[in-house]
Amino acid sequence: MDDSAVETRVEWREWGQDAFDAADALNKPVLLSLSATWCSHCHEMDRETYDEPRIAANVNDGFVPVRVDVDRHPRVRDRYNMGGFPSTVFLTPEGEVLTGAGYLGVDGMRQVLDSVREMWDGKRASAGRVPRALQGNDTPAGELTADIESNLVGQLMAAYDEQAGGWGEAEKFPLPRTVEFALKREREQALRSLNAVSANLLDDYEGGFFRFAGNPDWTDVHYEKVLDTNAALVRAFANAYLLTGKEELRQPAASTVDYLTTTLWTGEAFAGSQAAGEGRDYYAAEASDRESMPAPPVDETVFADWNALAVDALLTYHGYTDDEGARRYAGRALSHLVDDLVDDGVVTHYRTTGADDEVGASGLLVDHARVVGALTRARQVLGPDALDDTAADADVLATARAVADHAIETLRSGQSFVDGPREGAGLLDRPLRPLDGNVEFADALCDLAVLTGEDRYREVARETLAAFAGAADRFGVRIAAYGSAVSRLLNEPLVIAVTAEAGSDLHRAALRMADHEKVVVPAAEGYDATDAAYVVRGDETSEPATTPEELGRRVSELVR
Repeated sequence: MDDSAVETRVEWREWGQDAFDAADALNKPVLLSLSATWCSHCHEMDRETYDEPRIAANVNDGFVPVRVDVDRHPRVRDRYNMGGFPSTVFLTPEGEVLTGAGYLGVDGMRQVLDSVREMWDGKRASAGRVPRALQGNDTPAGELTADIESNLVGQLMAAYDEQAGGWGEAEKFPLPRTVEFALKREREQALRSLNAVSANLLDDYEGGFFRFAGNPDWTDVHYEKVLDTNAALVRAFANAYLLTGKEELRQPAASTVDYLTTTLWTGEAFAGSQAAGEGRDYYAAEASDRESMPAPPVDETVFADWNALAVDALLTYHGYTDDEGARRYAGRALSHLVDDLVDDGVVTHYRTTGADDEVGASGLLVDHARVVGALTRARQVLGPDALDDTAADADVLATARAVADHAIETLRSGQSFVDGPREGAGLLDRPLRPLDGNVEFADALCDLAVLTGEDRYREVARETLAAFAGAADRFGVRIAAYGSAVSRLLNEPLVIAVTAEAGSDLHRAALRMADHEKVVVPAAEGYDATDAAYVVRGDETSEPATTPEELGRRVSELVR
């Protein structure tokens, strides 16, 4: 059973075809509960609703109850999410949706159970529907133009909260990728938003960022700490520090690196999350009082996509600060990823050992996108020998190629990518083309094209982004990373090729050139001068620079 399952009176089944076959044989609907180990409202619903004897008896007698951990089963999450967690979803035995809701108390659950039973008795499977995102194969293709980037800048302006910082008029999420887009285009918005995130979501005592705030003024903080949010914020704060040199932007990244490498470190890689627990008591307490209180539990599952993002973030931070701890832990986590979760280019979402021995799905788009991103970042920051000799394949770019090629061969459908293999229970055999996953993969492929010299990766990236361009005028600020990726394709990425080895003064200076969307290539081949750096953009290549000061002038000359 998934880690998110808490002891209740409901007789939960695991996600899989067996549960749907049982629903078909028993002629009952499926009650799907989407939960997470870090989700306090999920645990509250377990205690208050699913443990109520009459509700549990009703569920057990009239439905086939299935519990899914959304972190371990992201494809199930993305098909059936009702807008947050917990999600309570009623399905036909074929996996189609009857109805759904979020958190339900006892009275609300009783009403919904009665309503679904009445619907099922009257219409049976004909009452089910396939979510809109799964109804067709086509994406809104269009032309990649400069208007896409400018439109998204306009979206930033329209959605920005001048009073509280951040974007949106309801709950406030930190939106680190939106911040990174804004850093080059609306820097003041980005910096004010990071200041708001730091002031309201950073745990000042133990480090790490809380997941989000429920109100637009950053109050009603939800105290869970999830690895992907924390990793992405380390990178966003590090990139802001690169552009400004301000210590108040470096410090939140530094304290979060400490949190990741202590509380979330499993000994081999980074744990998935830390639950909120009794957050309002624990996190509101003074540091001295916390010592006598039990810390919220940590889910030690090592997820490929989140660890890859953490490797990317810690190496980015190391590249700007020379922080040895960040480099060391990133290297260990990357080697663990390659050794344990990558096999001949195929990435496995997670793997557990011991009493809870379990292997997650393989070949998911998000895992491949982020692992390629981590490997290309490692090549830029650590050089050709980025992987430890103990890794199964010590060639970092060969591993990145294999991971990228597997996704291109198995997940590309038309000009874009589906989220995983088209197989499995429920609606997993229906294609889902996640925009954010396609954007992350396209961006990683742009870096891979530069580092390998293989233009085919750049062409795949171009076609992938163009597959969604017809709807670009409707993208909101959460998809601002699409604008960054399109800009890098249209304007050619800034490349700094350093013929000196990784770690040299020139290489370190190249990493610190103030453009976080650049690509740095240490130990670059094919250039005349040794121990020199060349600035490249498209067909233009600068004269060699042999000192950090000279490199700064070359960059300024080429990008002005």
